[in-house]
Amino acid sequence: MRVTVDQQRCVSSGLCALAVGEVFDQGEQDGVVELLRPEVSGELAERAQRAARVCPARAIAVQEEVDA
Repeated sequence: MRVTVDQQRCVSSGLCALAVGEVFDQGEQDGVVELLRPEVSGELAERAQRAARVCPARAIAVQEEVDA
């Protein structure tokens, strides 16, 4: 699965980093989401999807990758 973030929408709540610290972090200066792993699978994919659902700004997207 592919994870993307919209840093412009992020409100720095930190819920994503708390939910999946292996995939998301927060910037030290402004707390804006930082994507650590754009490709995830298995348990990390499930946790990233949960983080996307709880994001108050809807700044996270997790999508199935489709082979061309």
